[in-house]
Amino acid sequence: MSQTSSPSAPAAAHAHAHAPAPASAPAPTAAPASAARRLSREVFRRAVEPGVWKRAPVLTGSALLLGLVMLLHAYVPNRFGTVGSLVETFLPWFGLFVPVLAAGALWRRSPAAVIALVLPVAVWLSLFGGLLADKSHAGGDLTVATHNVGADNPDPAGTARGLAASGADVLALEEITDQDRDVYEEELAAAYPYHAVVGTVGVWSRLPLSDTRPVDIATDVGPLAATKPADVRTAGSRALRTTVATDRGPLTVYVVHLGSVRLNPRTGFWTDSRDRNIRALGDVLAADRSERVVLLGDLNGSLDDRAFDGVTSQVRSVQEAAGDGFGFSWPARFPVARIDHILVRGVEPASSWVLPATGSDHLPVAARIGW
Repeated sequence: MSQTSSPSAPAAAHAHAHAPAPASAPAPTAAPASAARRLSREVFRRAVEPGVWKRAPVLTGSALLLGLVMLLHAYVPNRFGTVGSLVETFLPWFGLFVPVLAAGALWRRSPAAVIALVLPVAVWLSLFGGLLADKSHAGGDLTVATHNVGADNPDPAGTARGLAASGADVLALEEITDQDRDVYEEELAAAYPYHAVVGTVGVWSRLPLSDTRPVDIATDVGPLAATKPADVRTAGSRALRTTVATDRGPLTVYVVHLGSVRLNPRTGFWTDSRDRNIRALGDVLAADRSERVVLLGDLNGSLDDRAFDGVTSQVRSVQEAAGDGFGFSWPARFPVARIDHILVRGVEPASSWVLPATGSDHLPVAARIGW
């Protein structure tokens, strides 16, 4: 029996001698740590190479220029072609250049270009980062809306029905033509028992209106303007003022359609009539001592445009105060700018939004306000 058991004892001892110790296994991270050190050294070596910081100087310069243009947009001169106003009108879209430049910087492996992009990113976020959050909240006492219905609107009746379905308590329309005026009055009569039209702008309300009158925003200028009779000037009016009787007191409402702007090779960004209207409107608002004011209309420009300083110093945008996003309203098929605005003074914006498209080339915008 001892002969059969003796071979197994050495084998067992041999197996036990080679069994791994459970508590003293070597650390498995040694090789990865060594690889990480080698990678770090290689990255550092490449970073300190004299030529690497000279790569893609055009990309680096473009990134810095982009940041400086956004940072110093107020100093871009308007003297030639109103370039400053053009830049400010589309200023939010300058952010699209950042990912393009970033892709180029990574492709060229240029650390200088990547670092230079910090400037435009920081500037864009400081200017528009607040618009990326939804600032709307529940509440409000009154819903107001405005829409440039478009002189060439192929379906004014459908446009009117869509606006009535929005639930707005006060509705402002701009660019009302003589042939479409009856259509809007008929289609909106059931929802809005009170309305007033002056020239090409109008207001429809569920609440009583009073003291409606045209507002002079210097639409007619030149030697012939003073010779026009009152009824002719009123027929071409593009602004009105009225008072809405609410259960919280009177609310002064302006409906405004400022002059158009044009972009062409000869004149550049032409804004003469609009800017003249803005200055006149600013004077009107400064003289109005009403406690609560709402300005509704197509202002043919972004509020980032320096030309609006005389107005924005007196009233504030509901979209910036209580909107979600940029609220672009024009053109309707692919909105790139908010040129239709609701501005307030003496009331609190609760929410702001863009309404569905109609037959117009503008989108309607609405807001809920309270006090």
